[in-house]
Amino acid sequence: MDILYLLVPLSILLVFAIGGVFWWALNHRQFDELDQVGQSIIDDKDS
Repeated sequence: MDILYLLVPLSILLVFAIGGVFWWALNHRQFDELDQVGQSIIDDKDS
């Protein structure tokens, strides 16, 4: 039962950390234009 005093706060901290990383990625436009990057690999205009 004593382990819950450690695991519950750690899990809450982990949820906030994951949420913070996701929020940062959204604000820095990491998920914009995903199709364009994939299409650039297929097009390969270098050769």
